[in-house]
Amino acid sequence: MHSFQELAHEFIARFDTPHFPKYPASLYEPGNYFLNIGGKRIRPIMCLMGNELFGDISDDAYNVAIAIELFHNFTLVHDDIMDAAPLRRGMETVHTKYGSSVALLCGDVMMIKAYDYINKISLEHIKAVIELFNKTAAEVCEGQQLDMDFEKQEAVLFEEYLHMITLKTSVLLAASLKLGAIIGGAGEANCNSIYNFGLNLGLAFQIQDDYLDAFGDPAKFGKDVGGDIRQNKKTFLLLHALEVATPEQKTIINELMATNPADKVEKMLEIFKACNVDAWAKQLKEQYLEKAYDYLDEIAVTATRKAELTKLAAYLIQREN
Repeated sequence: MHSFQELAHEFIARFDTPHFPKYPASLYEPGNYFLNIGGKRIRPIMCLMGNELFGDISDDAYNVAIAIELFHNFTLVHDDIMDAAPLRRGMETVHTKYGSSVALLCGDVMMIKAYDYINKISLEHIKAVIELFNKTAAEVCEGQQLDMDFEKQEAVLFEEYLHMITLKTSVLLAASLKLGAIIGGAGEANCNSIYNFGLNLGLAFQIQDDYLDAFGDPAKFGKDVGGDIRQNKKTFLLLHALEVATPEQKTIINELMATNPADKVEKMLEIFKACNVDAWAKQLKEQYLEKAYDYLDEIAVTATRKAELTKLAAYLIQREN
């Protein structure tokens, strides 16, 4: 079994080649520019790991992994437009560098190219792959729409946020694993178990991300803490604080969100700590992580074959704060 790092090296070697023709350069150069910004390539490598869990990694798995990465980048290009984000991984976003109209088309053609790679796989698996790929793509769009809807809502229920983040973040991680498993010939029960492993791992990852944004060490986290608080993002932490806060604390939270004072982050963190949000978030993360491991245990292959997925979960979740 290959490690995440070994598969990352192999995938990047295959992926970092031109995916688009040269003409018109005004359309395809922005796509190459964005793909060259890089990233962790977590989702396509999860596809390869899901495939290797049931046998040798096939060319079909690599083609689907490339499709997944192209789809993921399509969502990022369009998300950046919707968020009016000037930077992505420290580089100019496509709409900032080339304009919004070009960025829209750039994202569209990435999605189209993703289907070109899916079209290369064997007929044996193509129907199941396209069904899951399309279902997941629609769910990611639904999650993004709900996220935008929530920005306009004064109150969002915890269950609503959980559903949104499941669609926006977790389903693509889960589907990446399951797509690899389908190509590897896994049965229905194993496919469902690996999907649910990815789904719960994705939720644990998002909770960890929300936690680190508020309570992480900037030197280890890689960015200043409190970004979500400054932007009034409705995170797991904020929604739980609003659920358990006293009327006085809720009033302060609403005032901080409305007025944006210079010490907003500091004051919000004081309330979070008074409401034990930090301990609650850690506990919730562990619950989803344990649930993920339970589904991994259900997969009917030897424990040694699952070892790299266990390491991947630890790598994604157990980041120091």
